[in-house]
Amino acid sequence: MRIRLNINGKDYESDVEPRTLLVDFIRDVAGLKGTHIGCETGSCGACMVLLDGKPVKSCLMLAAQAEGKKIVTVEGLSEGGKLNAVQKSLSQKKALQCGFCAAGFSIMGTWILENEQDTDYERVKSDLAGVVCRCSGYEPIINAIVEAAKNERKD
Repeated sequence: MRIRLNINGKDYESDVEPRTLLVDFIRDVAGLKGTHIGCETGSCGACMVLLDGKPVKSCLMLAAQAEGKKIVTVEGLSEGGKLNAVQKSLSQKKALQCGFCAAGFSIMGTWILENEQDTDYERVKSDLAGVVCRCSGYEPIINAIVEAAKNERKD
């Protein structure tokens, strides 16, 4: 089947098997490797993207289901090579180690900043429950997102 997806503001069109997962389309057709394939069961969150502004695990969704929707990957969070507030805070606070989970936390952190009024430690911790880090632990990640929210709201 032929599908066309809008990813990070750019249209990608390709013939795919009907069972092609969104994560595979993003990585293989669009060539965007920041969206990782981790568990392939929706447990780890490494494949998180924004779909019409809502976080989804792209390993649990068929590519065809995303047709006509706006998809933002971790690469689409930055503008002109400049990291967004969450990415910048995660980097400055050295909150991530291996980086495998970085896409999931960057996507969720961005969603939190854009959609949550309450961005205290406990709320951010709760919102991040669907993303797994196996290296650095969650405290530096949560603190970096809380800090990004505080900094964004000062402006």
